Amino acid sequence: MKRMIIATVLLVGYLVIAVVAEGESVIPGRIEPSMKSTNNWKSPPENFLKVLHAPRLPQSWISPPGKYLLLGDPVPYPPLTELSAPMYKLAGIRVNPVLNGYHGQHGYTSPRLVNVDDEKIVPLDLPEKSEVYAVKWTVDGQRFALVVGHSNHIGLWVGSVDGKIKKTKDIAINPLLGLSASWLPDQKRLLVRRIPPSRGPVPPPPAIPAGPKTFTSQGETARSTYEARNLLETKYDESLFEYYATSELVVIDPVTEQIQVIGKPDFYTTAQFSPDGKYLLIKRLVGPWSHEVAYRRFASKIELWDNKGKFIAQIASLPLADQVPVHGVRTGPRAISWRPTAHHSIFWIEALDGGDPVAKVPHRDRLMRLEAPFTSKPQEVFLAEHRIQPWRSTWGAEKGTLMITQRERIRRRRYVWLLDVDNDTARLWFDLDEKDRYDNPGSPLLRPLPNGRWVLHQKGNAIYFRGKGATDQGDRPFLDLKDMDTGKVERLFRCTPDSYEQFIAFSGNEDHFILHSESATDVPNYYRASLGKKITAIDGEASRLLSRVPITHFQDPIPELRGIKKQIVRYTRKDGVPLSFKLYLPPNYKEGTALPTVLHAYPREYSNANIAGQVRGSAQRFMRLYGYSSLFFLLDGYAVLHQTAMPMIGDPETVYDSFVPQLVADAEAAVAKAVEMGITDPHRIGVIGHSHGGLMVANLLAHTDLFQAGIARSGSYNKTNQPFGFQSERRSLFEAQKVYLDVSPLFFAHQIKEPILLIHGNDDSNPGTLTFQSEVFFEAIRGSEGTAKLVLLPFEDHGYRAKESIEHVLWEQLQWFEKYVKNAPKSMGEKAVRKK
Repeated sequence: MKRMIIATVLLVGYLVIAVVAEGESVIPGRIEPSMKSTNNWKSPPENFLKVLHAPRLPQSWISPPGKYLLLGDPVPYPPLTELSAPMYKLAGIRVNPVLNGYHGQHGYTSPRLVNVDDEKIVPLDLPEKSEVYAVKWTVDGQRFALVVGHSNHIGLWVGSVDGKIKKTKDIAINPLLGLSASWLPDQKRLLVRRIPPSRGPVPPPPAIPAGPKTFTSQGETARSTYEARNLLETKYDESLFEYYATSELVVIDPVTEQIQVIGKPDFYTTAQFSPDGKYLLIKRLVGPWSHEVAYRRFASKIELWDNKGKFIAQIASLPLADQVPVHGVRTGPRAISWRPTAHHSIFWIEALDGGDPVAKVPHRDRLMRLEAPFTSKPQEVFLAEHRIQPWRSTWGAEKGTLMITQRERIRRRRYVWLLDVDNDTARLWFDLDEKDRYDNPGSPLLRPLPNGRWVLHQKGNAIYFRGKGATDQGDRPFLDLKDMDTGKVERLFRCTPDSYEQFIAFSGNEDHFILHSESATDVPNYYRASLGKKITAIDGEASRLLSRVPITHFQDPIPELRGIKKQIVRYTRKDGVPLSFKLYLPPNYKEGTALPTVLHAYPREYSNANIAGQVRGSAQRFMRLYGYSSLFFLLDGYAVLHQTAMPMIGDPETVYDSFVPQLVADAEAAVAKAVEMGITDPHRIGVIGHSHGGLMVANLLAHTDLFQAGIARSGSYNKTNQPFGFQSERRSLFEAQKVYLDVSPLFFAHQIKEPILLIHGNDDSNPGTLTFQSEVFFEAIRGSEGTAKLVLLPFEDHGYRAKESIEHVLWEQLQWFEKYVKNAPKSMGEKAVRKK
């Protein structure tokens, strides 16, 4: 409802884009409806625009056997008129009322099939301007279902690898609360959530509000608020939520076009057939609706139905979870799902600590099981000392194997266990620091069973793993085979140091796979790779020879970027902590030239210095520039220190006690290294960051004299507005008042004498970075006679998406550093007194 009003304001033209403070504020003229060309949107130079709007490489969906690629071209930047279109904020969702889908969602165009064996390309005949949102392959890889966005609804299409495709009649999909379409275990029919055909018109808004907004509290405790965005606010919002969230479960046979309705229309968040197809696991929301949490924490019922929609049993009735502890989880069954290797066996996780991560208990979680006919008491299968991470837990294909992952919050450590749920055995397989990139074994590969469920991809008693393969020289992705008993690893493939290649999926059999290959100069393309004879493995290198045949032949859309030089640079902080940044140098850079420089970073928390100092990324990635990336400064002759390490090292409970001193030490080390290398002019350095990086920028300008100017996007500058925790900080404002004040640059705004550009989406829904954070911070700088500019982007959220917004942000950033960094008077860099 609010968006409706705002959109009207934009259409009549009363829009303020920027406010500047250099002693006084300047407000650009508003856009008058009677004037033709007085808008304030700006665009960067033509060379920026050419790179920004260069064609993107396609997205791919690979058939399970690895015989076909389905490719689609991404839709990059929607026009602002699309973001300004009417939408509703409903229980954590931004709803597009025209499509009954997600506001601002875009998919992929020009879908086509590529045969891996002969490279033959077959285009799929979808209507013009339609977009593919999701692809669902059958296990045999012969058919696929497409969820497709049209101008006025989201439809379902079913096709086959011969290129024939057909739209399913009488289906308007509702994707808002969960998976919108999935193949049944028979791989012949589809379970779909559709908009009920009998649904009437949209509820009309009331003439006046039903009453004032009221909030009450009595004896409540601190709760997690990160999910509290785009919430319901009025009774009318509730009626809209009910209207748009309601779906009807139907089973569709694409061949006969028969539709079977299962159950009545309701608010379904889970609908999943058992592996044998006899039962349906249902989770549905129940009212009353809360105005304080998103729908994922609404009260709900978890039920079992037969495959005709008849109620069999209730598994749980979960109350409204509006008091979840900070960094905690809700109580009761969570992550409930079918075991894929049993006909009809349900497993779930339950918290044993009240969901509270700091409660003193011997076990935090337990794994539960319930078997058909679902009338007995659930069985306890496993007690976990630490919190179970369901998204990192996967079933094996054989025996009762379940790989389950626990996370220890205090030590930031991950423990991987192997369970045999049939024989009630469990053993720790391996553990690691969750941020240890060098020793990370990667992620297990999965494969589909005939019933469509995915399980660990095993070869005998070993599991295939793939990972990024981080090293002190950059990432070198790998494919391993890890034995479940001995832990011994056979390295089948490892990327060479002069390229960046990744295993994507097996193709045909386990000696052949699809490889994604690129380098600093070679366009990313797909290859069919073949493992050859075994060779003597040295220092973690591959144990098999590799040959490859190209599948795709994508061309370089921006050849002018190949002149950019990049390398990983390593150095140390004054306390000995190893650090690194990716150094990018502009085309035609002359060795020994000291350039104006942009430092881009995002602070991250670590448990120890060795882990914090590990190198991230690779210098061998094919360079492409998107959005408002700081790398665009390369096109204007700057050096860029990208992904500059800004580690915060310490106990999660207290790491923010030393946030500012560590931040300063990190920045000093990076600047010193860049100057020492001769590539950075110490009198012309700018710093830039987004979100938590925006907080970093403001603090560095307040507490150092290293930079001539800064750009902070969508930041949070007063942590006292988040009194019950932020990032990994769990302590409340009342427990750690000094910490909250020290990390908040708002309280040091009078020390910011360097020019700062503040950019923020005017509709930021991230609870920690609501738009007023930048507005208040700007006022603090302005009132302290500082130099600042505030740019509020209409209709933009925490990240910016519209074409007009992206181009304008690039222009603002370029102009700001052009004036205050690139052409900064030398006196600006020679600061005699360090800030305290």
